[in-house]
Amino acid sequence: MKKNLKIAILGVTGAVGQELLAILEERKFPFAELRMLASGRSAGKSMKFMGKTYQIEEATPDSFKGLDLVLASAGGSISKALAPYAVKAGALVVDNTSAFRMDPEVPLVIPEINPEDIAKNKGIIANPNCSTIIALVPLWPIHRAVRIKRVIAATYQAASGAGAKAMEELKIQAQDFLAGRPVKKEVLPHQIAFNVFSHNSKVGPDGYNEEETKMVKETKKIFHDDAIQITATCVRVPVLRAHSEALNIETERPITPEEARALLAKAPGVKIVDDRERNYFPMPLETTGQDDIFVGRLRVDPTVKNGLAMFVSGDQIRKGAATNAVQIAELAFKI
Repeated sequence: MKKNLKIAILGVTGAVGQELLAILEERKFPFAELRMLASGRSAGKSMKFMGKTYQIEEATPDSFKGLDLVLASAGGSISKALAPYAVKAGALVVDNTSAFRMDPEVPLVIPEINPEDIAKNKGIIANPNCSTIIALVPLWPIHRAVRIKRVIAATYQAASGAGAKAMEELKIQAQDFLAGRPVKKEVLPHQIAFNVFSHNSKVGPDGYNEEETKMVKETKKIFHDDAIQITATCVRVPVLRAHSEALNIETERPITPEEARALLAKAPGVKIVDDRERNYFPMPLETTGQDDIFVGRLRVDPTVKNGLAMFVSGDQIRKGAATNAVQIAELAFKI
């Protein structure tokens, strides 16, 4: 176990970058040196972390000399441009963007599901999309037990998925709407306050947006199961933080809600919140700041043979991004 790691956060000023710092401190991640990397706009600014003041540096191809680990969350184009330089300098890159997720040479890892894939890395390990992580952590124990044949997912995705500026836009729009002032749209394509709309990613010729396509492709890769059938409808909702998802699955062999609940109760990274009497189930308000994926509304889906329905919620910035990345690093360096 290496305890004197030299690490960098690429994209430190963003919502995920800031959460990465919090997770490193919270989990007592051992490092001897930390470099804070961002765009030229932020270079030269100072930031306090764990009682020390750091100066933010502009991320360039020369930023990675001597580093052991780079936690990247600066955007896909930046990762594509800079990650190869980090690898060449000898660092392991845990990348939180979509840049390398579907590269067959790059492991796509959720530690609760496929930690063994970490060993296959050639310098880069990809962190899955947040919606994929939040769905698959609770689906994996069921898949292992009775194999899931088909998944229908409907997501309720918070503003946090579009970054810190989108979260701020939701706050401002809500204030303006309630005060009777004109609502301005600058970050998201549609008004997010008191509204829902299809996920703000590009829609392909098949009618599916990129977020939906990611869930399909990433699930097959993480589960190592190309035969699993998946469809998704991804929607942005006026919630500040934490995504929720309605999941309907069809399994090869029958499983009752009670059997599924017993499996999930023992599963790492999962918390059962399933109180029918009180109508109390997972809520983004309560998963915010948590690493576990909350699971409830477990019930039979009578429309298919061996059908099961559930509702899940998880913090997009933590387990959906930063926590998962740090967990990967911990396993990679045997921390």
